[in-house]
Amino acid sequence: MRFKAVMVDVDGVVIVHPDPRGWSAHLERDLGLSKTLLQSAFFEPHWQDVILGRAGLRERLGPVLAEIAPGLGVDRLIRYWFENDAHLDQGLLVQLAPIRAGGVTLHLATVQEHERARYIWDALGLKQHFDGMHYAAELGWAKPAAQFFQAAAARSGFAPDEIFFIDDKQANVDAARAEGWSAALWDGTRPLAALMAEAAERPPPTPSPRP
Repeated sequence: MRFKAVMVDVDGVVIVHPDPRGWSAHLERDLGLSKTLLQSAFFEPHWQDVILGRAGLRERLGPVLAEIAPGLGVDRLIRYWFENDAHLDQGLLVQLAPIRAGGVTLHLATVQEHERARYIWDALGLKQHFDGMHYAAELGWAKPAAQFFQAAAARSGFAPDEIFFIDDKQANVDAARAEGWSAALWDGTRPLAALMAEAAERPPPTPSPRP
């Protein structure tokens, strides 16, 4: 097989929440904070800066909580968030293990800010299963921007045609292919090895011309 690295998305792939509403489904019941209010007061105005590494999570979240939920501390909300968004797909990890044992390097390619990136790497133990992680706040770009894939490939040390990538969003799969990566949409219904074998039989995608 020609692939030397497998790049894996996190949310929706390695981490799959059993409730389609996600980690904040019971936020108001558990912490007294409206999910809608948190979305409008924090995520809509601040998340882009946080996820791209232009601002810290606590730097932006603290003042927002002081206004909309003064009795709720930043530490408590972040702990609730991270712990409720930590459902690892053990079945996928089992599939990845023999691929890694066969000499293919495993990397995470994900849209994260710094603090949750550290949490999933260290606290959730993904560092035991993967060789590296490339994430938005570190790269300064988020999927599906072409620059995300360019930066992740450069940082990994692998050529685009040596990479196989799985993601649960078609836009990200298409963007990866446009940068010369082989990629497949992941929904958990087909074995990873089969997806890789099919991709290996096809010619590598031709990177899109750059302006």
